[in-house]
Amino acid sequence: MSTPRALADWLSHIQAQHPQAIAMGLDRVRAVAGRLGLQRPAARVITVGGTNGKGSTVAFIEAIGRAAGWKVGAYTSPHLLRYNERVRIDGAQADDAALVEAFEAVEAARGEIALTYFEYGTLAALWLFQRSALDLAILEVGLGGRLDAVNVVDPDVAVITTVDVDHTEWLGPDRDSIGREKAGIARAWKPLVLGEVSIPGTVLRHAYAIAAAVIQGGNDFFHEPLEDGRWRWREVGYELELPALPLDAPVQRANAATAIAAVRALDGGEALAPAVFASGVAQATVPGRLQRLERDGVEIRLDVGHNPQAARALADWLQAHPVQGPTVAVFAALADKAVEEVVQALAPHIARWQLAGIDDAGPRSLSAEQLLQRAPTLQGRAVLHETVAQAVEAAVAQAGPAGRVLVFGSFHTVGQALAALHSHK
Repeated sequence: MSTPRALADWLSHIQAQHPQAIAMGLDRVRAVAGRLGLQRPAARVITVGGTNGKGSTVAFIEAIGRAAGWKVGAYTSPHLLRYNERVRIDGAQADDAALVEAFEAVEAARGEIALTYFEYGTLAALWLFQRSALDLAILEVGLGGRLDAVNVVDPDVAVITTVDVDHTEWLGPDRDSIGREKAGIARAWKPLVLGEVSIPGTVLRHAYAIAAAVIQGGNDFFHEPLEDGRWRWREVGYELELPALPLDAPVQRANAATAIAAVRALDGGEALAPAVFASGVAQATVPGRLQRLERDGVEIRLDVGHNPQAARALADWLQAHPVQGPTVAVFAALADKAVEEVVQALAPHIARWQLAGIDDAGPRSLSAEQLLQRAPTLQGRAVLHETVAQAVEAAVAQAGPAGRVLVFGSFHTVGQALAALHSHK
């Protein structure tokens, strides 16, 4: 490359290098990783996959690791406001200069190999991690598991949070086929932590076939509520009493419990003091998971939930946390989502709907008019907007101080809402 580029220029460049936005397979990444001389990104590695709960589980693992005094790197996706959110080292987002240097290294190594946007980002993150002398690297799967770019790294512990129907175009039509793909991150004789009891049989069969050491929520570890938001984590012969979580929603306790199991499965994890786990789970934060903001006296909740399983969890939270006034939804989704199922899960808890378009997701973009066509039960009940920002304005006015606004449907939706709300301050 003859002249250096700013980070924004690099992101535009890598977006255009592969003809497909998503192209499953590890051959390209393995080849470039070899040319880069990439080996293990840290002394310990945890890879986190699953349909929902990945980002929160990564955040809990990261916080516990840092509470233990470890130097921790975390690679997650997608981002909400800035690409830099995807790569964290010792609690700080990678700055523009570091990311540019990493992209330059990947570009110089790839030669004739066309990489996708996610593959570029994964290799750049691994390149930065390898140079940071990390005690722990946490890698979040982007899509599926078996053929996802992060799977070029052999983890010490693999985690599957939940399995539900999503990304069917790439992963298969049902939980069994999707579970089979997600199970591909497991390694022979290494721990595989499963966050849910009702995991598809394909996951367990694969784990047993390769002799992975399964550690399953509801069988091998447990969590239960105590008073005042506190809770207990336990396994045979060991238990922890833990403080209330900073992340809202009941599902976060399951994510935190899964994170504790993953850290304890690491070499040295069982020796960590109870105070390390208590401090870690109390400090974990991740935006866009029932995140609370306020605008003109109106409570706004933002959640990146975008599939039926996530919608059911949101519905449970809304039922448990009623407000006096109306709950108004701001909903925008991508074209490959089960829109009608999401709407049906939440409809009993939503008084009014403000639908918005997403126009920055390439072929997965969906206008408000197209969204309404995909959700026929909302005909005559929804107002359409060109942008998420416009929908948020209308929702705040509709909800009033006694009501609530729920913004959900995708990372794009929440990211655009956050940008609009921050610009209003």
